Amino acid sequence: MTASTAGIELKSGSQRLSAAVELLSSMRFAISLLTVICIASVVGTVLKQHEPLNNYVNQFGPFWSEVFGALSLYSVYSAWWFLLILAFLVVSTSLCIVRNTPKIFTDLRQYKENIREQSLKAFPHKAQATLAEGTEAAAQRMGQALIASGWKVRLQRRDTPEGPGWMVAAKAGAANKLGYIAAHVAIVLVCIGGLFDGDLVVRAQMWFNGKTPFTGGGLIADVAPEHRLSDRNPTFRGNLLVTEGTRSGTALLAQPQGVILQDLPFDVELKKFVVEYYSTGMPKLFASDIVIHDRYTGETEEARVEVNHPVSYRGIQIYQSSFDDGGSRLKLKAVPMGGAFKGFEVQGRVGESTALSNGDARMQLEFTGLRVINVENFGGGQAGSGADVRKVDLRQAIEGRLGSAHKTMTEKKLRNVGPSVTYKLRDAAGQAREYHNYMLPIDLDGTRVFVLGVRDTPAEAFRYLRLPADENDAMDGYVRLRAALDDATLRREAVRRYAKDATRGQREELAQALSLSAQRAIDLFAGVDPELAKLPHNGQPKLGGLQAVSAFMEANVPEAERDRAGEVLLRILNGTLFELYQLSRERAGLKPAERGEQNAAFMTQAVLSLSDGFFYPAPLTFQLTDFEQVQASVFQVARAPGKNIVYLGCLLLILGVFAMLYVRERRLWIWLSPQGGGAQASMALSSNRKLMDNDREFETLKQRLLQNPTEVTP
Repeated sequence: MTASTAGIELKSGSQRLSAAVELLSSMRFAISLLTVICIASVVGTVLKQHEPLNNYVNQFGPFWSEVFGALSLYSVYSAWWFLLILAFLVVSTSLCIVRNTPKIFTDLRQYKENIREQSLKAFPHKAQATLAEGTEAAAQRMGQALIASGWKVRLQRRDTPEGPGWMVAAKAGAANKLGYIAAHVAIVLVCIGGLFDGDLVVRAQMWFNGKTPFTGGGLIADVAPEHRLSDRNPTFRGNLLVTEGTRSGTALLAQPQGVILQDLPFDVELKKFVVEYYSTGMPKLFASDIVIHDRYTGETEEARVEVNHPVSYRGIQIYQSSFDDGGSRLKLKAVPMGGAFKGFEVQGRVGESTALSNGDARMQLEFTGLRVINVENFGGGQAGSGADVRKVDLRQAIEGRLGSAHKTMTEKKLRNVGPSVTYKLRDAAGQAREYHNYMLPIDLDGTRVFVLGVRDTPAEAFRYLRLPADENDAMDGYVRLRAALDDATLRREAVRRYAKDATRGQREELAQALSLSAQRAIDLFAGVDPELAKLPHNGQPKLGGLQAVSAFMEANVPEAERDRAGEVLLRILNGTLFELYQLSRERAGLKPAERGEQNAAFMTQAVLSLSDGFFYPAPLTFQLTDFEQVQASVFQVARAPGKNIVYLGCLLLILGVFAMLYVRERRLWIWLSPQGGGAQASMALSSNRKLMDNDREFETLKQRLLQNPTEVTP
């Protein structure tokens, strides 16, 4: 029997109904539905599901994000069309099983012993032999030999003019057809389990019980009953966020329009969250020590939830999904980056916000995250250039590309650079930028610097500004220098000191000329020179730093003289800024900075930081000074009675696929006709697959069953 791709054909009824039933029960329709489901599953795997709408708008743009949302691609597995296809697949596959199962079982019971002798000559594997024994004795011997080899045998006696003849009909590999049934039943079971444990039951309660998604905010206890599901809900899968030292018994089920609250028959209390890291900074282990409080009996049970090691209570599985910040306490210090802002301290919790104001300027400070461990790669990128053959180490180049696939030419040097804080500054118009600042200075290119990150949207990568650390490993030295740069009196005094020291013993005219050049250079650098208003700003609200000096030279110095003039102007600028730095220290009551490598490196980085600071979009930055970490654990709680159905379906699918691929169905016929005192044997073998194993097996059977076989030629 061979499976047909056609469906059930009704003998009566309308033609349209018959065509619909035939299509629905056909194998080609089931395969088409399965293909669509596979494509949809790929989309659901590649595209992150249940993300905030803003993330999709940033990724795809307003038009396509709206199109994908209309197609429910952001929640594929709970989309109405996906569930409808699953339902049709269940019906179609079930009809295929109903249509083909009786035929398969009928075929399994048949030995087809009534086949004619002439038909045996049409098989590709056939042979003939003359036997000395009688037909009945030969049939009994062959039947016993085949039974011993695992074949099922049936003997049939036929009367012929020459005497009684015997047909030996044998079959093996019937599990091949059972594999067809098992595989198709598995598809039905998996789909039924998926429908039952999916979003269908929750949607049914929304349709028939008046449940609606919750889109507001506030306390969970204040949410109205129409947004809640009973703890007797037969199937659900949601997330439960529990902070250390607290307990919660309400899970959140994400919906396209909001969330549905799922009450649990117990509360989960998080005693302690444990996280361990690899040397790369990736989490190696995160586990939660919890206490389960039964709402009905009042009993408590302690347990430990780890990844891939869930805890089961009252038929609900508690999985360790991820971890989050539970409202860590932060203490930040505001550091002026220019303008009229002054330093101050602010405290808050992650997830909260506070208002900032300076006259008419108002901003909202939102505390968004704390990372205690930040492991960065400080591997050198100083590989030899391939342009100079004397710098090419052939052995190193070959060894660097051999071996495992993860090997690279650059050595990784991983180092934990300490805690970092993430926050947002939101202006009065509601626009926000995100900032990511490290708490401690980091050694970069031989200089210790504070690293400040900023990005305009979550889709962008952070852009970092480096501020040099002073001799006390603090940001104070740079802050004093930045404030002094905004002070016109200190700028004039720095110019006077620099000109006096540089022209000591020289003519007064030279000192005056140098003072004018130094004043112009530092005013350009500070962005206060009136000449800057005439120069192109290239989109910058304020032109300053080295960009202002470069723009001034391009507008006023001939191109042939720019290199030499630039070197002189930068030398004057560096000398003036160093005097300005000395004045800032003097005002703070510190001793003058000595001229040496350490201070020279500080001033080099400070000049670059002051220049890049004009691109920093905020008038102040916040430095993390202290924190108290509070962690939270994110659990996935699920009541999934359909999982046993899915497990059974997976088992049947494995057995069915194995049977269909690796079990060969074979049938063997041997016709024994009387000839003199012996018998004439005609043998043929058929199989559902053309394999070399069939040739070897047929040769073995010929030698074993026929004493002197000869091939039958067409």
